[in-house]
Amino acid sequence: MNIARYLDSTYLKTPEQSGLSEQETLQKDKALAQEAIDHGILAVMIRPDYVSEIKKYISERNSEVIVGTVIGFHEGTFPPEQKLAEASKAIEDGADELDFVINYQAYLAGDLDLVEEEFLKCTQLCLRHQKIAKWIIEIAALTDGQIADLTGRISGWAEAFFSEKDLSRIFIKSSTGFYETPDGKPNGATFEGIRIMIDHAGKLPVKAAGGVRTPDDAERMIRMGVKRIGTSSALALLKSEAGPERY
Repeated sequence: MNIARYLDSTYLKTPEQSGLSEQETLQKDKALAQEAIDHGILAVMIRPDYVSEIKKYISERNSEVIVGTVIGFHEGTFPPEQKLAEASKAIEDGADELDFVINYQAYLAGDLDLVEEEFLKCTQLCLRHQKIAKWIIEIAALTDGQIADLTGRISGWAEAFFSEKDLSRIFIKSSTGFYETPDGKPNGATFEGIRIMIDHAGKLPVKAAGGVRTPDDAERMIRMGVKRIGTSSALALLKSEAGPERY
C-alpha cells in the first residue's frame, strides 16, 4: 500500500504559536513541500498566508504536489462572509484544496441554518473554481451521537444540492489538531470516531486528521475507507517511526 499518496503533510502553526519569524515559517513550509516532492507525498497543508509562495515553489520544481490550506481555522466561529473572503483569497493565491472548520459551536447551539448556509456557500465557491472542499467537524468536541448527526447532515446537504459527480470533491474531516481536550484525551482522529464518520458520510469521502502516527495505523484507516490522512509527521510515519506531535 502506497501510504504517501493518501497523506496531507501538515504544518499549521502560526509564527506566534511556534516562536518563529514569518521568514522562518516560510522556510519550514518550503522544507515541507520539498519533503513531499522527494517522497511522493500527495499534498501539503499550510496556512493561507504562505499558499502563494509554496505554490510557486512547487511549480518551479515541476511537481504535482497539491497545495491545501485551512479556512476559519481553528475555531470555526467566523461568519460565512469572512470564510468566503478568506477562501476566495486562498483560491486566488493558488490553493488546490481548502479545509474549512465548520461552525461546530453553532451546530451545538442548534443554529443549523447558519451551519448549512456556510457549508453551501463555501462549497459552491470551491466547486465553481474546481477546488476540493473539506469540512472539519472537530470530533473531539462532539459526542458519538453528534459526530453521526453532523456527518449525516453534511452528507445530506451535499447530496441534495450538488451533483453526484461533485460529491467526491467534498470531504468530511475529523479534526483541526488544535482543540484543547482535558486530561490528554485524543484531540484528533480515533478509530471509533472515524468509523462513525464513514458510516454516516454517505457518498462523501472522509479525511482522518491527527493521531495517525504509524504505518499500521494509516493502513488500518485506509482499509476502513478513509481517503486522506492529515499528519504533521508524514516522513516519520513513512519511515515507521512514531510521530512526535498530536497532529
